[in-house]
Amino acid sequence: MESSFRIAESKPEIATANLNATSETEAARTLSLCLDVPRWVEEVLSARPFADAQALRLTIQHAAAPLTAEEVRRALAVHPRIGERPDTHNASAEFASAEQAGVDITDANIEQQLRAENMDYERRFGQVFLIRAAGRDARAVLDALHSRLGNDPATEAAVVEHELREIAEIRATGSLGDA
Repeated sequence: MESSFRIAESKPEIATANLNATSETEAARTLSLCLDVPRWVEEVLSARPFADAQALRLTIQHAAAPLTAEEVRRALAVHPRIGERPDTHNASAEFASAEQAGVDITDANIEQQLRAENMDYERRFGQVFLIRAAGRDARAVLDALHSRLGNDPATEAAVVEHELREIAEIRATGSLGDA
């Protein structure tokens, strides 16, 4: 799903104004790139117009709490493994690439550790490891991945929900550079 609304390149105030001004169809397309959960998209759309970026952030957080297990599965389906660059060239892949820019996998040891721990995580939890990568380097991601492997399923589900909300907020407010 492509969107001409380039929120990742904006400042929060500009992204908020653009989201307020764009058509409902375009805003829905844009929001689905932030968090691919139709119920969430509808809730955020219904709150327009937003007074400011903070109002948008609060709506994003509120509408995504809680997410159902099916909504989490749907949202995770569009996220690549951490440390792997997406093969496709769509807006969702562009977001993921920009967000993971600080996760340098040119070090073979780090790449190997990420690959191995990603597989351990997927075996343990049956889903891709998700973390807000924006603002984190490879070591911080590896540390979090290693730590989260010790979570029980309920704790990990709560952490994943939190990470999805953070990613949605960064994408919708154009605050990638602020992470």
